[in-house]
Amino acid sequence: MKNIVVVGAGLSGAVIARLFAEKGFSVKVVEKRDTIAGNTYDYIDENGIRIQKYGPHIFHTNNKQVFEFLSQYTEWEKYEHRVLGNINGKLVPVPFNLTSLKETHSKEDAEKIEEILLKEIGFGKKVPILQLKQHSEPLIREFAEFVYQNVFYTYTKKQWGFKPEELGSEVMNRVPVYVSTEDRYFTDEYQYQPTDGFTTMVQNILNHPNISVELGVDALQHVTFEQNKIAYDNDTNIDLIFTGRLDELLNYAFEPLPYRSLNFVFETHNTDSYQPAAVVNYTTSEDFTRISEFTKFCCKPTDKTVIVKEYSKQCEEGDIPYYPIPKQEYQSQYEKYLNEANKFDNLYLLGRLANYKYINMDIAVDLAIKLFEKIINN
Repeated sequence: MKNIVVVGAGLSGAVIARLFAEKGFSVKVVEKRDTIAGNTYDYIDENGIRIQKYGPHIFHTNNKQVFEFLSQYTEWEKYEHRVLGNINGKLVPVPFNLTSLKETHSKEDAEKIEEILLKEIGFGKKVPILQLKQHSEPLIREFAEFVYQNVFYTYTKKQWGFKPEELGSEVMNRVPVYVSTEDRYFTDEYQYQPTDGFTTMVQNILNHPNISVELGVDALQHVTFEQNKIAYDNDTNIDLIFTGRLDELLNYAFEPLPYRSLNFVFETHNTDSYQPAAVVNYTTSEDFTRISEFTKFCCKPTDKTVIVKEYSKQCEEGDIPYYPIPKQEYQSQYEKYLNEANKFDNLYLLGRLANYKYINMDIAVDLAIKLFEKIINN
């Protein structure tokens, strides 16, 4: 029986490690950081507030299998995420909905726009902003342009460093207009936060006698390539599950893949509430993209609150790569690395970095389950 080496102790790596461990495999999880849980890592600060060190994470899914799998390792607290957009000083629901429409347009225009949307799209539906920009009715096109400029354009440039039209359509389609008063950011069936945090949940997943975890270890210092095999500490009788940067694994054989990174500025305030929502997106102003307030995610009331401002930036040497940039030219560049990786029959890629694709937590878990099944059944 092969041993399993998992590079990365984030959610993807932890899930697949657990699945192999339960099948009797010996699993080594190697993590470069000195903490588990990847970017979902959280901790309790001196004020008793749970802080998500690498920015806010919210679990939501329609996948019952994923929810039930994670439920083995955590209790849950119901949490429905709501986001406000700061549009020229006015706070309105985001994604843009009928409430946002009425708060940003004259009563007459808002009623006309709502009437057309209800007739053509239907109440409760979602519509991509690009579709509205191509509408035959001038008033709808003007409305779409308003939303585009005030919700998408500046925010996207700050987040990605590119104009929206320079990126893939999935970026624009990710936050549609709601033809309703629905003000939840997500409409999935299961929306929760782990009662004791994501770090504890991942710790519980990794808590198995067949799993060993090594923190503060750069796995790439132990990896070598031998013909069509990849070795860890010169052992080729392994399957290596890799969740890191593929270009780094392959020694940047081609041009380095570009990522976006983040700078976080944390502030503690002597008040029980800093802003009216857990997250406020700054879509027309400020250098930061959003402010998140941790006490509004899952914590008990306190006389202090902690916020974090996020500044998006190009990922440079020494930075943490958070987001693969959704441009076709970069995807083509990634495929060169993928073709190279496919030459090694015991190397498997998993997660956002290795697959150079933005994925939510539920998708990360689902992909880990599917990859495990693929390897086991081969």
